[in-house]
Amino acid sequence: MKLVFEKRDPVPMSYRVVSPVLAVLLAFLLGTVFLTASGFSPMKVYAAMFSGAFGDWYGISETIVTAIPLMLCGLAVALSAKMLLWNVGAEGQFHMGAWGAAAVALSMPDAPAWQVLPLMVLAGVAAGAAWALLAAVPRAFVGVSETITTLMLNYVAIYWIEYLVHGPWRDPKSLNFPLSAPFSDAARLPMFGYTRIHWGLIFAIVAAIAIDLALGRTKWGYEVKIIGESPRAARYAGMSIERNIIITMAISGALAGLAGMAEVSAIAGRMTRQLSPGYGYSAIIVAWLGKLNPYGVLLVSILFGGLLVGGYSAQFLGVSAASVNMLQGLMLFCVLATEALGRYKVRLVPTGAKGASQGGHGEGEAEANG
Repeated sequence: MKLVFEKRDPVPMSYRVVSPVLAVLLAFLLGTVFLTASGFSPMKVYAAMFSGAFGDWYGISETIVTAIPLMLCGLAVALSAKMLLWNVGAEGQFHMGAWGAAAVALSMPDAPAWQVLPLMVLAGVAAGAAWALLAAVPRAFVGVSETITTLMLNYVAIYWIEYLVHGPWRDPKSLNFPLSAPFSDAARLPMFGYTRIHWGLIFAIVAAIAIDLALGRTKWGYEVKIIGESPRAARYAGMSIERNIIITMAISGALAGLAGMAEVSAIAGRMTRQLSPGYGYSAIIVAWLGKLNPYGVLLVSILFGGLLVGGYSAQFLGVSAASVNMLQGLMLFCVLATEALGRYKVRLVPTGAKGASQGGHGEGEAEANG
């Protein structure tokens, strides 16, 4: 007997809705096995995580604060994935956006807010977009894999920030810690009330609405979806794949750069080497759990924000911080598994049934190439 994967066409709409929920439930179920084997009570750990993230207004507000960079980076990853561009460089684009914003803030310490904040936004967006273009240009004109280049550029950006905060930008008053000088009050994004929720939330909501409208009602959005579904058909119809790669990756990088600007301005208030706990990498899981839908990304970001905030509460029970990263990894694994089960059905066929075996293999191969 032999396993044969046959493509479902089309994938049932009900499964598309249920699969993200199923992936999360499977991840927590597998996490239960891990926690039990480690000597912890899964119910106590999950209850502590939920209470820390959503048990009171402070927890909810901190969950939203943590979700804001995930929202913007998740939108960045989701937008590029719509065109089958695998931008895994949101982490580096996030850092470069923070660098651009910090450069403006540190060079204009006496400027009023109405001058410095718009320039910080522009600098953050431009730096993130430029960093994404370093991968987009060779992908568009030479065919270099953007997965590899965006991933490698993450490390370049992170070490660039390391160099700055240990060297030229280090504050002499920081007691030798790798920190830049603090930003002026005018260079800090406003917050809502007495919480740490800041205008980055508005940026994320506006960006989600703009992406949804652009993909659904503009010629560019139509071309992005057609290229993502069938590059050959798009090229035959006269669509410029190269131009759309450049535009899409630039916007993707700009969104991640905006996330870095919001984080360094509103939360950190200075450049630091520990600006991100991995927002750009978590955004990959967020984008796929959200089914690449802008509003789905916003909702899943809140779930992941709660997971990160709740993880701090779970540490009081002795659970390591790495367990939260393990749960994130399990979610990605379960997303991929449920996605595969939705798009393919598995059949057992006799080994001698060559036609059925080859047909199943051909469909799987065609899907992988597509």
